Amino acid sequence: MPPTPPTTQAVARRRAAYLSELARGTDRFHEPRRPDCPWCGSRRLRTRLRTPDLLQHKPGTFVVDECEDCAHAFQNPRLTAEGLAFYYRDFHEGQDARAENETFAERILRARAGRRRHEAAARSMLPFPEPESWLDVGTGHGHFPAAAKEVHTYTSFDGLDATSRVDGARAAGRVEEAHRGRLPELAGRLRARYDVVSMFHHLEHSPDPREELRAALTVLRPGGHLLVEVPDPDCAFGALLGKWWVSYCQPQHLHLMPLRNLLGELDELGCTVVSTDRREPHVPYDLTGALALAIGNRLPGGDEPWRPAPPSDLQRTLRTALTRATTPLLASAIVLDHALAPVLRRTRFSNAYRIIARRNARTPTR
Repeated sequence: MPPTPPTTQAVARRRAAYLSELARGTDRFHEPRRPDCPWCGSRRLRTRLRTPDLLQHKPGTFVVDECEDCAHAFQNPRLTAEGLAFYYRDFHEGQDARAENETFAERILRARAGRRRHEAAARSMLPFPEPESWLDVGTGHGHFPAAAKEVHTYTSFDGLDATSRVDGARAAGRVEEAHRGRLPELAGRLRARYDVVSMFHHLEHSPDPREELRAALTVLRPGGHLLVEVPDPDCAFGALLGKWWVSYCQPQHLHLMPLRNLLGELDELGCTVVSTDRREPHVPYDLTGALALAIGNRLPGGDEPWRPAPPSDLQRTLRTALTRATTPLLASAIVLDHALAPVLRRTRFSNAYRIIARRNARTPTR
């Protein structure tokens, strides 16, 4: 018999641990359902979405509720810290080890972090004074700071991330200092240290976006700028594609915040909003992502440790054949997404927005 590939051996070792966890059920991964909106406190809620994990296919069902007063959308019931750890496991930290099993939809989600997009986001700060220091929150492997350095050549970039990826970013020279943990927990020792704090598709992952914003203002110097990009829940693709809209990204996205809500919060915090943009942050991947999710959820399962058993040889062969067969269809969807992008980003189909806000001298901090 040929030797078992190392990745298969690693999956087999982790399967027993996963199955032991899952034997206790997934309900314990959820907090009690809350009856009110976490943003405005209204009790007028409606269910916007109910879906399984369409990305990794881990067991569980997730609900996104929407407030009928302020339109804030949020996961309800929300995952506990233990639940977040369970559903994030093997998504980032084990990325290299599970590259063979990574779904096309996961790769589509990562496509929003392309170098050209990073450089375009960095250029949005060119109208303002050249920053001396910049903190990128949720930096991951540090690809944004590496690209932004080409635009802001005299700026020192640091990275902050809850995972060990930020240590790799420092080792690779993409960031000068690596801060591992959550921003609200680290803000005290980073107080008034940075001219710019960026959060690209980070707030939607946070259990408490308001806490993250206050912490960001704490580490900003007076006159410094906060740069935020998040998915736009008002995007028409959300209603058109339903659970297949990749920006729902359950169970990882805990909050989807309308632009007006974030603008109101920044005003409450005493910031001056100097720029908003719904065009450039649009990521042309909605149709491709929806198609990839739909295909991925109809293929035979891959060799993931949370599945009861590894796939048979027939299932592996069938999965490979069907994946190859659908590649031209997905390639056509990519072309269509990019062809439509110049028009869609000017309409309600734009799927993200950007805010740049200045911390005023009297802005309160934590």
